Amino acid sequence: QVQLVESGGGLVQAGASVRLSCAASGRTSSRYGMGWFRQVPGKERERVAAITWTGGTTYYADSVKGRFTISRDNAKNTVYLLMNSLQPEDTAVYYCAARVAGSIEYVYWGQGTQVTVSS
Repeated sequence: QVQLVESGGGLVQAGASVRLSCAASGRTSSRYGMGWFRQVPGKERERVAAITWTGGTTYYADSVKGRFTISRDNAKNTVYLLMNSLQPEDTAVYYCAARVAGSIEYVYWGQGTQVTVSS
């Protein structure tokens, strides 16, 4: 089992940069791909970024490509999401999630952290 805890969210002004962190504990010796998702009430959850367990391959949704950067530090059991040039449409609850390497389903989820971008 893996426990995930996000941090770093808050209220920021449009154009600002924020770095979210996701700390993992539990069965961290396993190989996990990690993803960042966001959700707005009444809308479908969106995967915004993902990274393989080695960090060698990354994915970004078109809506954030060029602005967001996902990274990980396996020695610290932490994954990050650097968000640049934030806009009001980026306002959402951001979740990190983990999948077992070789699988496609994200099975472990954090509690989420709110990011609100004011104009």
